[in-house]
Amino acid sequence: MLRSNGRLPHQLRPVRIVPGAVPYAEGSALIEMGHTRVICAASVEPDVPPWLRGQGRGWVTGEYALLPRATLTRTRRERSGPTGRTQEIQRLIGRSLRAAVDLDLLGEHLITVDCDVLQADGGTRTAAITGGFVALALALEHMHAAGLVEHHPLRCAVAAVSVGVVGETLLLDLDYDEDHAAEVDGNIVQTEHADFVEVQSTAEGLPISRAQLNTLLDLAAQGIAQLLHVQREALRSA
Repeated sequence: MLRSNGRLPHQLRPVRIVPGAVPYAEGSALIEMGHTRVICAASVEPDVPPWLRGQGRGWVTGEYALLPRATLTRTRRERSGPTGRTQEIQRLIGRSLRAAVDLDLLGEHLITVDCDVLQADGGTRTAAITGGFVALALALEHMHAAGLVEHHPLRCAVAAVSVGVVGETLLLDLDYDEDHAAEVDGNIVQTEHADFVEVQSTAEGLPISRAQLNTLLDLAAQGIAQLLHVQREALRSA
């Protein structure tokens, strides 16, 4: 299959992560994956949700939003609260980023990672997780340097990528047109130790075989390894 941008089926789009993109935040990053661009800002607050108070543990959560013209046609602002889709994505971001942190070492601090999509061309939630991790890691480093935590709470790196089946071709890192045409699409989240945090896959057309699913997971692992390298380079340059 010839992809519109000339990529091979197993290739990521060009990826760039710019740390410190939001100077007022304790940690931040701008991630670009092809034409998808997401700005991620991690904010630290000396508080936790009510159900965690008094336990000495912290919490990490995520918020997600599309700017109105991040998409081909204007997307209305969610003034009456997040839609079901947005809530699903926020929960995914939160679960993924919490896997990177020892919440017991965080103390009673809340870290909120805001992920705002500047431009959407597929894979916004996976880009938010991958860029969000860099913002989170920088916020944790800030906390440790400032003496807000005694021991560094970072456990491991986390990244995410999309996979799918278009026609009979298995693809890594789908753009919008590919995602729209996919018979199967999925989002995979892994740690740097190759452990899975989340495996989401849905057959929109024909069911997927076990062999195809295994191949998609292998494609995702290959892509995530490359994203982890980009994360490390971004953190090294911060």
